[in-house]
Amino acid sequence: MVTQPNAPALERRIRSLDWPRIEEELDTRGFALTGVLLDVQEREALSGAYGDDALYRSRVIMSRHGFGSGEYKYYAYPLPAVVAALRAAVYPYLVPVANRWAASLRLPEFPGTLSEMVERCHAAGQTRPTPLILRYAAGDYNCLHQDVYGENVFPVQLTVLLSEPHRDFEGGEFLLVEQRPRKQSRAEVVVLGGGEGVLFSVSTRPVRGIRGTFRATMRHGVATVRAGQRTTLGVIFHEAR
Repeated sequence: MVTQPNAPALERRIRSLDWPRIEEELDTRGFALTGVLLDVQEREALSGAYGDDALYRSRVIMSRHGFGSGEYKYYAYPLPAVVAALRAAVYPYLVPVANRWAASLRLPEFPGTLSEMVERCHAAGQTRPTPLILRYAAGDYNCLHQDVYGENVFPVQLTVLLSEPHRDFEGGEFLLVEQRPRKQSRAEVVVLGGGEGVLFSVSTRPVRGIRGTFRATMRHGVATVRAGQRTTLGVIFHEAR
């Protein structure tokens, strides 16, 4: 069972993030580090509940599907309180970025609250929750991919590292690869500390070029874990079919 979070402390942590910098980096690079989002107690509670099957709607063995090696579990509703609080509190700060991108790409505007976004997804038949917890042992990795799940896609998502690098695991760096039209791919290796998050483009984002705005396509994955065990939380703001 996941313990209840200290919601005011979590919300203060989120409010105190450098959101102007985060917005700028999302616009210019397609990703941004957040700093620490979850404290040790919150991280240990989520990791420690990995074996509680009542919390999850499904378990995916990655090698069975060609996704890589390792496994992940999608949370069921009701989400653990810390996951629900994190998802709801971060979402409004991302809406300005999402709507700038939507305007540039001539897509519909996104609602201002997570509950409205979830309602939009449910009305379109996307009713399954998408937050998930991922676990990798030595030799495991995650192939480059996108978490789309349906036609209603919020364009930014969040990954938070629950383990402690160099204590719990080695390797397992977070990977981002962006493809721009008529250019070679650009790769980024993102090194996170325990409790830190990275926000990044789910699939496409607008990039301003010499000849106007074009779509850049982003995929993400995880490099091979060399030793130990790596656990992360994935927070996606749209639902799945």
